[in-house]
Amino acid sequence: MEAITVRELNKTFKNGKKALHNFNLTVSQGEIFSLLGQNGVGKSTLINILTTYILPTSGEITIMGYHLKNDSQSIRNCISCVAQHTSIDKHMSLKENLQFQGRLFGLDSATIQARSEELIQAFHLTEYCDYNVSEYSGGVARRLDIAMSMISHPKVLFLDEPTVGLDIESRQILWQMMKTIQEKFNTTIFLTTHYLEEAQLLSDTICIMKDGQPLIQGSMEELRKYFSEPVIRVELNTVDDIAAIVERLNAQDVIKHVRVEEKTLYISVDDSSEGFAKSNLLLTENHVGFCAIEIQNPSLSDIFLKFTSQPIKMNL
Repeated sequence: MEAITVRELNKTFKNGKKALHNFNLTVSQGEIFSLLGQNGVGKSTLINILTTYILPTSGEITIMGYHLKNDSQSIRNCISCVAQHTSIDKHMSLKENLQFQGRLFGLDSATIQARSEELIQAFHLTEYCDYNVSEYSGGVARRLDIAMSMISHPKVLFLDEPTVGLDIESRQILWQMMKTIQEKFNTTIFLTTHYLEEAQLLSDTICIMKDGQPLIQGSMEELRKYFSEPVIRVELNTVDDIAAIVERLNAQDVIKHVRVEEKTLYISVDDSSEGFAKSNLLLTENHVGFCAIEIQNPSLSDIFLKFTSQPIKMNL
């Protein structure tokens, strides 16, 4: 069953700006679906429409079998959304936040109690019950925020950049939370993120969009089929003069593009053997020290770059 279906969706604002144009996508029930794109391409507009916050100009949308045009309240009853900024009340305890959220959904006290304990256990929040919420780190606060969103046992959970600004350890904990939500609660997750490695690690399906339209949608394996160029990964010993190195590599005919992540170069080439040889020779001739060089499958960053021509800055 499809959790979300969008057909020929259009959204034009009163000022004439067209945010979405003939937008189509499908999200299968129980999957983690990631929506990727640069700022301003229409991601937030799409989420605001899917969560019934704003109305579309035209198009057909169904969520868990309910039509947005006629059954918006039924849709609200089966979804939940976690925005970029946490919604927890720092003047209440962890359990009080969960109880308050449960009352907002009209749940009875026994159900709230049972679900609160279930979520505290599932998301490893027990040790934080005795601390003031105002003392929580950003990562723990975000975990509570997501737990609150799950008190209603939503069929579809929208997560809008949930790990932004968190350290890598906190992000990894949230990654496990998302897998728990998917597997334990059978909840469909609609995720937006600027961390491409996050989307690659978690997603069953990925959609890359640009200028209000989806460019490509599929699993990571399916997306790789659209990327025929080999990628050479070079791990440098130092980042000194890295801009000059990239300029020299880009001047080679066989090299299509060079992407930089910290001390690592990702070189897209037309031919793996010739590109490997020329890259290796150029680095050696210019006395560029590197500790590893290999040919690998394209990452989501490589695919994103190919289809948008605007790489997203990686935050590792």
